[in-house]
Amino acid sequence: MGYKKRHNYKNLKIWKLGLEITNNISDILMEFPKHERYDLSSQISRCSVSVPGNIAEGSAKSDKSFSNYTDIFSLGSSFELGTQLLVAHHRKYINNKTLKELEDKIEEFQRMTMGFQNGLNS
Repeated sequence: MGYKKRHNYKNLKIWKLGLEITNNISDILMEFPKHERYDLSSQISRCSVSVPGNIAEGSAKSDKSFSNYTDIFSLGSSFELGTQLLVAHHRKYINNKTLKELEDKIEEFQRMTMGFQNGLNS
């Protein structure tokens, strides 16, 4: 059985940016209304944690499986997170500036992740 190279997720820029997004989300959720604790806040929190979490989990897999984790789970969660932030903005839980900053980071994460996947699939 041959040795298969695994990625150290803590060294990956996409994981670091995903974790930064998760921490930013955690900070803004402190300001959400208490009645959202088990609804939108919880959903946003779980989704944001999924972004770097699935990169970490997928890093233990083969490149082909890792690509699936980054695509289906991590990248998918980032798009879901963007939608949930729009809902939060509509409900006036986050302002325009915060929404724009988070959207910019999420878009950067998505671009970087797609580029990373291209490298895995080469």
